[in-house]
Amino acid sequence: MGDYSIIIGNCNSIERAQINISEGTLNIKYGPNGLGKSTIARAIISSITDDGSLQNLKPFKYRKTPDQHNPEVRGTENIRSALVFDDSYISQFAFQKDEVLKNSFNIFIRTETFTATMEEIENLFVGIKSSFSGNEALDSAIADLKEVRDAFGVTKSGTLSKSSKGFKAYGLGNKIENIPLQLKPFEAFIKSDQPANWILWQAKGNAFLDLSDNCPYCASDIKEPERKEIAKQVSKEYDSKSVEHLSALQAIISRLGKYFEQNCRESLERITKSKIELSPEETNFLGSLRGDVETLITKLESLRSISFFALRDVDKIEDAIAKLKIDISLLSKLNSPDTKSVVDPINEKLQELIGQIGDLKGKINKHKSRIEKSIVENQKSINGFLESAGYKYNVVINPEADSYKMKLMHRDFDEHIESAAQHLSYGEKNAFALILFMHQVISENPDLAILDDPVSSFDKTKKFAILSELFRGKASLRNTTVLMLTHDIEPAIDIIRSVKRLFQHPKPAAHFLKSKGGVVTETEIKESDIQTFAQICAENVGSLSDEVIKCIYLRRHFEIVNDLGEEYDYLSNLLHGRETPIRKTATGDVPMTEGEIALAVTGINKFISGFDYDAILAIIKNKAEMERRFQQATVGYDKLQLFRVHKDVHQTVDDGDNVLQKFVNESFHIENEYVMQLNPHRFDNVPEYVVHECDRVIFGN
Repeated sequence: MGDYSIIIGNCNSIERAQINISEGTLNIKYGPNGLGKSTIARAIISSITDDGSLQNLKPFKYRKTPDQHNPEVRGTENIRSALVFDDSYISQFAFQKDEVLKNSFNIFIRTETFTATMEEIENLFVGIKSSFSGNEALDSAIADLKEVRDAFGVTKSGTLSKSSKGFKAYGLGNKIENIPLQLKPFEAFIKSDQPANWILWQAKGNAFLDLSDNCPYCASDIKEPERKEIAKQVSKEYDSKSVEHLSALQAIISRLGKYFEQNCRESLERITKSKIELSPEETNFLGSLRGDVETLITKLESLRSISFFALRDVDKIEDAIAKLKIDISLLSKLNSPDTKSVVDPINEKLQELIGQIGDLKGKINKHKSRIEKSIVENQKSINGFLESAGYKYNVVINPEADSYKMKLMHRDFDEHIESAAQHLSYGEKNAFALILFMHQVISENPDLAILDDPVSSFDKTKKFAILSELFRGKASLRNTTVLMLTHDIEPAIDIIRSVKRLFQHPKPAAHFLKSKGGVVTETEIKESDIQTFAQICAENVGSLSDEVIKCIYLRRHFEIVNDLGEEYDYLSNLLHGRETPIRKTATGDVPMTEGEIALAVTGINKFISGFDYDAILAIIKNKAEMERRFQQATVGYDKLQLFRVHKDVHQTVDDGDNVLQKFVNESFHIENEYVMQLNPHRFDNVPEYVVHECDRVIFGN
């Protein structure tokens, strides 16, 4: 095991940050919002990929100095690859239209064993495929045969379709070979390499014939009506599209001539040069020729693309292979010496493969079995999580033409969901995408996986369930180098306190991130640092020196343990700056009695020896002293508590800072509902900008 010590500089709000990552385990970095955790993730990824995006993180205050204060990342030199889970991962990779995760075949099926077995199977096909590899003449012939097949389309009954290109070209006779007598002067143009273009050009010019007695093409005199009629006759006799089809087909048929049997070649030449409409016998001939061409193409294409996928769903592989043999004697119209010279070597290679059919069947069946087992395991893993999380979705891995794809299904729908992103809630998408990301990491095995605030949106139960899924068992990230950046303390607490249940291998590491003046530092979080807030209050009351802060923590102690008696009331009065302590009753406020005060002082003295209400009240009522203590406090949590007291006593008028006041009260006074926490005196999770805002309210800065 080793460590990566990564130093980040001049990236967004971060002037400098040093992040240590232990190899082969989970590294949790917990810190408040606004600290720059996403920037840390982006900076590390940009450095590893070296794609130039690091410059996008340059702080705005330095963007007018292009050669200074440029973003930098050091310490990633030995990290060759990384994957990151964040919001963009969900939008770019998860929940695609035709598969639940982009490249699901590579992630869930294409393992090293899969690739090795595919190579073994492909080696058995190498003989056949060598007949096609680099054979430009054969490739050209197949392309031309396809043109002929597509041109002579047939109806359901097998007759030549009148809407096909071939019929439009030859159906009414070959007018390129048979030019009408009056159009003979145009023969050189009609029989050129591009007759359709000339006909189209000529037709466009006809629209201008009646504008003048001069030719619209050459401006010569054409007063005689018959000369104009001859020019117009071209458009009447020739359709540019039909001529285009005819010209292209003529060239193709000429190139394919050697592949046609002698009698077929002669008949085809006679038909394609005929000047009259095709007879029923001729259309039948062309339909039959098209059938032979289609059969040969199908056989050649099947042989060229022979593979595991082509035979994957075949019941009897030996029969399927035998059917690929080309019996050219039954394709009478193509039974020429040149066709045989192409077909015979391929048939010989096919016969060699038939001799290895036992080995081929064994490898294919074993490969299918492994794939099916992998499919079952992956489906079971993901569907088990979806069911345990209460989601009514499941995944299936279906075979595709040359791959496999994972599809998303719903229990109430029998087809896969194309628009999953529209149907899943934010939480469902996030949780599901996390599990998919885990499988991608397992498949690609990057040097580093980054989780950018992955579970903050979930409730406590789901957080633990997701962490358990991510880091337990064989198919998990438990041995992967993972950097988890989060503003949520619960994952750190759960991981550290549940280490024996979750991790059977390398122990995870958790650190608290703090930012001050743009400098991010980290402090390790140990199991002993995780305490109840009652423990934290008791510890701080006993160890701190500031009397006001001690009273704040003690009051919180009584509140946490639900002891809201005289001690709690007396401290509350003190922190609200009341010279005469009161008790709140159903009928209104009443002064505390001397007996109640005596009980309160006795109880408080057990925690704060020599407690003096009046002395501490004098401090609280002294505005300058409270401001001095606020300035001298080095811990954000302490500053916020002093701010609350100061504002309550010295700024009673509404000054428009209700949003800040509400934020301070709800986020850092009432705390949160976590049972276990970190001592805010050592792990200061108050964002720096909140402290600055408190400073502004108090001092008007």
